[in-house]
Amino acid sequence: MENRVAAVSMQGISKSFGTIQANYNVDLNIYRGEILSLLGENGSGKTTLMNMLAGIYYPDEGQIFIDGKPAAIHSPKEAFSYGIGMIHQHFKLVDVFTAAENIVLGTIAKGKLDMAKATAKIRTICETYGFDVDPEQKIYNMSVSQKQTVEIVKVLYRGADILILDEPTAVLTPQETDKLFAVLRNMRNDGKAVVIITHKLHEVEAISDRVAILRKGQFIGELITKNTDAQEMTNMMVGHEVKLNIDRPEPVDPRPKIEVDGLTVRSSDGILKLDDVSFTANAGEILGIAGISGSGQKELLEAIAGLQGVESGTIRYVNDDGSREELVGKDPLEIAAMGVSLSFVPEDRLGMGLVGSMDLTDNMMLRSFRRGKSLFTDRKTPRELAEKVVDELEVSTPSVNTPVRRLSGGNVQKVLVGREIASAPTVLLSAYVVRGLDINSSYMIYDLINRQKKNGVAVIYVGEDLDVLLELCDRILVLCGGKVSGVLDGKTAEKRQVGLLMTQLGGGEPVEQ
Repeated sequence: MENRVAAVSMQGISKSFGTIQANYNVDLNIYRGEILSLLGENGSGKTTLMNMLAGIYYPDEGQIFIDGKPAAIHSPKEAFSYGIGMIHQHFKLVDVFTAAENIVLGTIAKGKLDMAKATAKIRTICETYGFDVDPEQKIYNMSVSQKQTVEIVKVLYRGADILILDEPTAVLTPQETDKLFAVLRNMRNDGKAVVIITHKLHEVEAISDRVAILRKGQFIGELITKNTDAQEMTNMMVGHEVKLNIDRPEPVDPRPKIEVDGLTVRSSDGILKLDDVSFTANAGEILGIAGISGSGQKELLEAIAGLQGVESGTIRYVNDDGSREELVGKDPLEIAAMGVSLSFVPEDRLGMGLVGSMDLTDNMMLRSFRRGKSLFTDRKTPRELAEKVVDELEVSTPSVNTPVRRLSGGNVQKVLVGREIASAPTVLLSAYVVRGLDINSSYMIYDLINRQKKNGVAVIYVGEDLDVLLELCDRILVLCGGKVSGVLDGKTAEKRQVGLLMTQLGGGEPVEQ
């Protein structure tokens, strides 16, 4: 690689935001015809570094070279002029427009825009790289993976041959991830430079040619993917050896805590989301929920938490004395008033879990302000909790007075998990609790969840990583199309077995209740 000119060479790049040093003196080369994985813990500066290449930020120090020539990139438009396009975690699409209309939006055409010609060009791009997208389809009718495809085609349409993808598989199913990787390999083979920001090491091993690692804003080193492994990459990211084994202690005095029977849920527009779902979640164990995205996981947790209307069926909370109380028909405040201590880590962190404009202390207070007996709100206890969460979960933040929206996605997640666990629940509901977290932070969360299990908490864990589900959970309930297709023993279940149940009702496998 030293003998060819880099498509991008970033030399001595530094960037600060106030007192926060996001990147310091980073050197990084990106080559055409390869897929580069950019690794680092949450807050290590990966996205900031790529945002400077994409024209969203401008470096305080250093120089960017494109094909060996100095480049000053002050805006995304200038980035496109150098052939650089970035696909962000949060899509920037107009829902009521078609794919083609979104793709051409903002482009400059001589004279009147010829949509037929533009659509033909879009179809050619899709055929060249293997994209599965209909240019005439409306965005609001698309799946998450289709929307991501539109974003990728959009930058290719504008002539990008250096592509940056930020957490591209965060919300994709394994099947959708495989499709994306096939497309990325086609793009690499066509001579394009592809950079992926990710935390998923098994995906790094599967897709990338080279790995560059950042730690606390600095470039640590690079590795040829085929010559390394997950352990070496993790150790470089964190700066010390990290144990990559998830403990699974024996269930602690398992006894029924949540009993769900015949649960049927429809969305507001009448679509059946859960169909006659029945299971028991025991205290002192972790019940994993597996399923392709959209199989009813979200609705299941929200129904238990009192956030989702129920068409039929029962959800009963079992008290320590064996008496049962019905949760269906009660909202979260009414459930809490019954003495049911239930914590919920939702999929939508800033929409349902935290308030982005509020600081860490105030977000902790959202959990406790109703307990106060005084006219004035107690801020001391929430502040102490915020400081404890920052310390124990290694949240990267200037202070507990920082608005949550200024934190990286992984640090937002740590704040939410820390707050919910600190409320001493008897039932912990968690949806994709490590999505977007780096490997070290993920293992911290697994340890926290296991501690809850040891304390006798009934943990219901919705996850997308089957390897983690098989290592962490005592039992795994598999949903397919809103139905329960199996409940398996976590110790003996195999990944292939779970995968079959996720995609094929029954899957020919026995159901263990």
